[in-house]
Amino acid sequence: MATPHISAQPGDFAPAVLMPGDPRRAERIAGQLMPDARKVSDVRGIVGYTGTHEGRPLSVMASGMGQPSLSIYATELYSFYGVERIVRVGTCGGLSPKVAVGDVVIAIGAHTDSAIVDSICPGVRISATASWNLLKAAADAAGEDPSVKIAPVVSRDRFYGNPAEQTERLAGIGTLGVEMEAAALYCIAAELDGQALAVLTVSDHLLDPSQNMSAADRETRFGKALALAVSAALS
Repeated sequence: MATPHISAQPGDFAPAVLMPGDPRRAERIAGQLMPDARKVSDVRGIVGYTGTHEGRPLSVMASGMGQPSLSIYATELYSFYGVERIVRVGTCGGLSPKVAVGDVVIAIGAHTDSAIVDSICPGVRISATASWNLLKAAADAAGEDPSVKIAPVVSRDRFYGNPAEQTERLAGIGTLGVEMEAAALYCIAAELDGQALAVLTVSDHLLDPSQNMSAADRETRFGKALALAVSAALS
């Protein structure tokens, strides 16, 4: 039966789900990857599609923006629809000279300033890490491509107003990207015995805004990240 936020029925989702934030990107990905895609959910404009990619079942569902929104959809997919793997395919901001706009970051882990993960194990600071099998599959698919980086990101609750000195420190300890969803996804997957990964296109750069993609670019320049995400999801 449907959940409060997903109108699909049992069996409507494949075991593997690609999860962009933007519903329009979800629609575009579904049409690009699955000629037989059918819409299985559309509640509050957050759409989900299921079909086959190269003969294998695959689903795509948007998460909306931020960790609270993603947490709802990831929890319901893992808990009620038999989903085993969720791969976030989205964008991030570059924090370090080691990464450029257009590069792809495979997030081995995700720091966070959010309290959303604190309830998972009170008294312990949870390590929000990717699932090894998905991480390895994406890394193997990337091969020696120098534009693909495997590194931590930070998942923030605020888009604006974050302390510059904190951002500099994060970059100094090897954090390459900032986004708003991965940490919650990794922790929910761990809590619910699922698998998770985030594969992110660097769409803008905090050190050099002149590199930043336009809104149109952000909607179209994610092909490499998408290919790696598919390789991981269907591994």
